[in-house]
Order: sequence, then C-alpha cells, then structure tokens
Amino acid sequence: MKIVDEFKEFIARGNVMDMAVGIIVGGAFTAIVNSLVTSVITPGIHFLTAVTSSATGGAADGASDIITGLKWMVPGTDAAPEYIDLGAFIGAVINFLIIAFVVFCMVKGLNTMREKMDAIAKKDAEEEAAEEAAAPHCPFCLEEVKEGATRCPHCGAEIKAA
Repeated sequence: MKIVDEFKEFIARGNVMDMAVGIIVGGAFTAIVNSLVTSVITPGIHFLTAVTSSATGGAADGASDIITGLKWMVPGTDAAPEYIDLGAFIGAVINFLIIAFVVFCMVKGLNTMREKMDAIAKKDAEEEAAEEAAAPHCPFCLEEVKEGATRCPHCGAEIKAA
C-alpha cells in the first residue's frame, strides 16, 4: 500500500497538474511555431532566394531549382513516389530551435524569479533570527523573557540584571 500512498501524494502535490498544463501549452505553442515556419519563414526563404537569383541576372526559377534541389525522389518508388525532403528537415530544425529558445527564456526567467524569492526568504529569516537573538533569554531554561524581568516566567529562576 506504500506505493499507492506515494502515488496519491504525488498527484496531490500538483506535479501532475503542472505537467499536464505544460504539455497542453507546449502542444499549442508547437502549432504556432509550425505555422510560423511554414507560412512565414519558408516563403520568406523562397522569396529571398528568388530575389537574389534575379538580382544576379539569373532567372527567378533558378532559385526554385535550388529549393527543389533539397528534395530527392527515392529510386524504385516511381509508382508511389517517396522523397527525401531536406527542406522539411530544415524546417523541423528551425521549429525545434525556436521552441528550445522560448523554453530556455521561460526557464531562465523562472530561475531568476526563484533566486529573488529565495533571497527575500533568506533576508526575512536572517532578520527574524537577529530579532530572536536580541531578545533576552533565561540562562537556565533558555526561554525568552521580557526585557527587565528579574525572574523567568517559565522556570522561576532569578535573572540577574545585565
């Protein structure tokens, strides 16, 4: 039954909910990045290579030859052609780099926030410890006593004035 109890504690701690939210948001963000790459970046690359080709005196379709040169038909698949598509792979690498960069920025921001929160908590703990150390204590029972007390309210011992 110990594993069941540990599992219940794991679920109750919120880790599962955090993970589920992360997966859902990650899936939605991946769709946005895929759309960005297929709808904006890839056509932008096509446009830039076409403009460069035209500017150098070549035909605009020479640039499309470069892009289609990234896709090769697999030999022996004439009936149902299959392709090795390096352009799609490059697009997937761009997707990965964009997502990895955003996740890096989020983790960096969270770590910075956690460091600041830890610094604040440490400062509060130090202030509390300083206040506690400043309060007079009974030399016999080590309990806190009020300033100027001549007897300890906890053990009844006589306290000499400092």
